[in-house]
Amino acid sequence: MSDQKFSATILITGANGQLGKEIKILSKKIPVYQFLFTSKEELSIDNTESVKLFFEKHHIDYCVNCAAYTAVDKAESEKEKAFLINADAVGSLAKNCNENKVKLIHISTDYVYDDSSEIPLKEDAAVGPVNVYGLSKLKGEQLALEQNPTTLIIRTSWVYSSFGNNFVKTMLRLFKEKDEINVVNDQLGSPTYAADLADAIIEFIRQMENGKTFSGIVNYSNEGVTTWYQFAEEIKELFHSTCKISPIPTSAYKTPAKRPLYSVLDTSKIRKLLEISIPSWKESLKTCIEVLKAS
Repeated sequence: MSDQKFSATILITGANGQLGKEIKILSKKIPVYQFLFTSKEELSIDNTESVKLFFEKHHIDYCVNCAAYTAVDKAESEKEKAFLINADAVGSLAKNCNENKVKLIHISTDYVYDDSSEIPLKEDAAVGPVNVYGLSKLKGEQLALEQNPTTLIIRTSWVYSSFGNNFVKTMLRLFKEKDEINVVNDQLGSPTYAADLADAIIEFIRQMENGKTFSGIVNYSNEGVTTWYQFAEEIKELFHSTCKISPIPTSAYKTPAKRPLYSVLDTSKIRKLLEISIPSWKESLKTCIEVLKAS
């Protein structure tokens, strides 16, 4: 195996998160690339010195940054920590990528957008985060492009998978524990199955390996629009649960961090760039539930 010639080496930071784990599954089907999966313990992106040494030690062609501070509510009281990981560390990572001629693919969020839109958000729509998490992710985007103008940023929304903590797994746990739950019904968005996002990331790399260039910002989510309540109802149906779900307004569910009421992403740019079709959120949810049932 040590003599194998790889066409590209891809570093995945934050590899123990939902997206990192989905890329790991996908990597087994792509032996032509060498993948370096690093967890927070193995490569903490906010440790500038260890990032610098890692880049000096390894020849890397692509870096997919899945590392992030994602505790949206906690970020309100841990602003410094959120900005350190989601902003400063991203800027430093982008600088290292630039100096070592590594293509950076950075994962961002729908939370960077302004909350007032009523039409699907294109990449150039107004930004204006309503919480600290969103502000820290926006600053990270800005620093990444400042330090490395060739960075490719992928904004995504409502991410879930069979791994980690997410809305789908929370619902499944609550269905087992409770007879009745309340779920917010006035926030609009598009769920994203992390396995589909992983496919899109690898497709970007595949096309770049074939000579195409991509940089700047693109949106990716599954097709279709829903609310958290409708999302929960769909999970309930697929899992054949008898738990009663009641729709409630955001005003009735107080959280430390404010949530955007509208964060539907327009994905026409990525579909055109990669010449791909994106599965509907219902279709992908079905796939994820099947994976969860099998495990």
